[in-house]
Amino acid sequence: MHPDPHLQLYVIRSAELRRQADDFRLARTGTDTRAPRTDLRTRLGWTMVELGLRLLPDRSSAPSGAPRTA
Repeated sequence: MHPDPHLQLYVIRSAELRRQADDFRLARTGTDTRAPRTDLRTRLGWTMVELGLRLLPDRSSAPSGAPRTA
């Protein structure tokens, strides 16, 4: 089976999806009231990730022969 027809189908579908995404963005322009909440959620999420990483124990100080726990 020749890959060119499949490639052409993927190209057409990706163009359709990009056009739909552009239409969606244009339809929501000026009516998006959730942008500040999204920024706050993103900052809060990354702060929680950073805090979680700080709470993890430092593995470099553990002796190399220590048994592993599950």
